[in-house]
Amino acid sequence: MSKIQVMDEVLANKIAAGEVVERCMNVVKELVENAIDAKSTEIIIDLVDSGVKEIKITDNGIGMDKEDAVLAFSRHATSKLKRIDDLFHIDSLGFRGEALPSIASVSDILLKTSDGETGTEIHISGGKVLSIEPGELRRGTSILVRDLFYNTPVRLKYLKNLYTELSYISEYVNKMALSFPNIKFVLTNNGKTLLNTDGSNRLLKVIHDIYGLSVTKKMIELHGENDDYVISGYISYPEIQKSTKNAIILLVNGRYIKNNEINRIIADSYHTYMPPDKYPIVVLKIDVDPILIDVNVHPTKMDIKFSKMDTLKEILNKTIVAELEKLTLIPDASLETVVENNETKISTNYAPKVYEEFDAAKKEEEFASFEKMTLDFEKKNSYEVREESTLVFDDTKVEENVEEEIVRIKKMYPAGLVHGTYIIAENEDGMFIIDQHAANERINYEYYLEQLSNPKKVQTDLLIPITLEFPTEEYLILKQNFHLLEDMGFVFEEFGFQTIVIRTIPIWLPKGNEERAIQKIIEIVIDKESFDMKRFVHMVAATVACKASIKANDHIEKEDMEVLLERLRACKNPFTCPHGRPTIITYSKYDLEKLFKRSM
Repeated sequence: MSKIQVMDEVLANKIAAGEVVERCMNVVKELVENAIDAKSTEIIIDLVDSGVKEIKITDNGIGMDKEDAVLAFSRHATSKLKRIDDLFHIDSLGFRGEALPSIASVSDILLKTSDGETGTEIHISGGKVLSIEPGELRRGTSILVRDLFYNTPVRLKYLKNLYTELSYISEYVNKMALSFPNIKFVLTNNGKTLLNTDGSNRLLKVIHDIYGLSVTKKMIELHGENDDYVISGYISYPEIQKSTKNAIILLVNGRYIKNNEINRIIADSYHTYMPPDKYPIVVLKIDVDPILIDVNVHPTKMDIKFSKMDTLKEILNKTIVAELEKLTLIPDASLETVVENNETKISTNYAPKVYEEFDAAKKEEEFASFEKMTLDFEKKNSYEVREESTLVFDDTKVEENVEEEIVRIKKMYPAGLVHGTYIIAENEDGMFIIDQHAANERINYEYYLEQLSNPKKVQTDLLIPITLEFPTEEYLILKQNFHLLEDMGFVFEEFGFQTIVIRTIPIWLPKGNEERAIQKIIEIVIDKESFDMKRFVHMVAATVACKASIKANDHIEKEDMEVLLERLRACKNPFTCPHGRPTIITYSKYDLEKLFKRSM
């Protein structure tokens, strides 16, 4: 007797469910995508116990007749692919025909659907059809999924607690609402409303509904295109920072995806604007000819392969950097406070609480107020296109009179030094607090970056050569990259097997710290696994700048403060140090008057 047999369909669906349905969020994802493909304008997601007990998705789409409703639960049955060529022109969210049979195999499902002419009601439990009956004629589809994983206890055991499961669902629905601002999304759990968008096709309004007014005011509209891609959406100011990449929402032809390479491109575009372990809030729509992408990579359809990633990287980086360079990015030091249990706390969490009560009228009023201030807000943060700074590093060649129209911040007048670290300055707009080390680090970073990017090979001979010795494994890596040191202007020779003697150095190395700077440069060369020249140059510039800058508690005179502030104003990005920390914060004149009760 043959040992190989055709697998039972119910068993096959249970195995497929292991790939398609890992948790409650996957059920919501598959059913919501079906509702969107059905041309719905309103989708309601009702959960009981975070979806573990019950998930109900109701839409007002085109619905199905009886024949399609029954066939929909057959494996690989779909209306979205008819021939093999369609795989290369996928414009729907679902297409594999695995979701419904997979979900039905591990739950109890009640489907109610109507195309406006006939209504059908189907009850399936554990993959077996229990009943098919006529149903109501309300156009659209309602799917009730109960007792998920009741017949696969191993998978049920690995579900997280209810709050975690709910957070996954909430995160996904938020992203779909951002993907389709023209669709009204309602999400409830145990009768509490977590999200309620209006479907007005205003993306900024959806951002407001999800993140609140504080974040909405700090979003920058984005638009760019080339021959292959059109990108649009919103990116946050660098001061709005998240510790994970979850706030980077990528939408390719309307499909929410996760792509580490695009996330890295976006993070690199914020280089020096924020710390390397922080990420902005981004809602980015990428429109592309379906022939240039492959969405059939994974059963969850959450990743995509791009055939022209270089052109996408170019347009993304160029557009984001251009928008950031238009803005005045001085954080406001005044923080909102909240009172909890008679204790005053600083409010710093912009993410919505999962169980926060939804007040639609209040949110609409907030957004209406925000829309009124948008024109003034944009005008306030606009600036004239700046030219390249003529600032040089040499103390004898400081540009004293920087033209007002070529800088991103107004002239500031120092008043004194606090704690030996923070310069207090003022102008007609308010009071400014400048971190002297971060400011000097930014100035030096841009100087060294210019020197490294455009090496002039201006060198100086050392009176006493510097001898450096390395372990064998480090020396072998360094020897492979000797050309990098030569390109920067170093003249050296091997002295034995594990030692080099440096006789000539580039003139831009910080005086008095030459040996330490050289050691840091060589450490970067040795530590880099996959070498990228551009990143290397940035790392060297940042490292050398840090070592060459004045430190906290280094007392400087008022004349030095004036020079430092003028140099900072001449920088391309005067708002952050190379590591993304702010160089300057401000209290506006209004903030100060409010603090001292002069303005109520």
